[in-house]
Amino acid sequence: MKLNARLQTAQQSHNYSPVVLIHGLFGSLDNLGILARDLGKDRTLLQIDLRNHGLSPRSDEMSYTAMAGDVLDTLDDYGIEKATFIGHSMGGKVAMALTAIAAERIDKLVIIDIAPVNYRIRRHDEIFAAIRAVTEAGATTRQQATQIMREHVKEEGVIQFLLKSFADGEWKFNVPVLWEQYDSIVGWQPVPAWPHPALFIRGGNSPYVDESHREALLSQFPQARAHVIAGAGHWVHAEKPDAVLRAIHRFIDAESKN
Repeated sequence: MKLNARLQTAQQSHNYSPVVLIHGLFGSLDNLGILARDLGKDRTLLQIDLRNHGLSPRSDEMSYTAMAGDVLDTLDDYGIEKATFIGHSMGGKVAMALTAIAAERIDKLVIIDIAPVNYRIRRHDEIFAAIRAVTEAGATTRQQATQIMREHVKEEGVIQFLLKSFADGEWKFNVPVLWEQYDSIVGWQPVPAWPHPALFIRGGNSPYVDESHREALLSQFPQARAHVIAGAGHWVHAEKPDAVLRAIHRFIDAESKN
């Protein structure tokens, strides 16, 4: 499945591999824009809407194998043979799933605040309730939606993030399928060990990656490097963008020339 995407050519001429940015649940290709503005200065950049998000096609399936296949179809459409993949949360799992089906297409792998595990926990039920409440109320403006969502979600930053995908009274993600496929989204099928360096960035205050995930992570990514951003939560790239970008550049700059 070809995904909706935005291709940006490098502002400066360098022999770096292209970078593919992959957003998380309820997101869109604009979500990692703060990283894109920096990385796009000297790299070709591809931002994508995953299936059932943004302007990409809809599907009843949300397996990571299928989503990784979509990314490959999109790379083929743009003529990109090999790339550095940077994924946040669900997008990080999509990037990790690529190692099992197309390892030769990966130059570098940067995973932001997610581990290759089945979380077996529902963290988004309040968000789903807020989204449904907006729809049921027939809200058509972001101001109306904001007031409704505050009854369900306390974090103002989460509300504003979600509202980026709300326009003209419609959500730009497929709410019924995301609800029905939630177990697949939080789940995970372990991938074969990928014997290449991968950078795992996590927020120091985030519950998504901790010591209990260490064994599973290293069994699948034995050369993983960890970088913890103190004072940040799950949205570490939005909360501490400079620190995240420094970590990414240290990892990909020196060795990403082909």
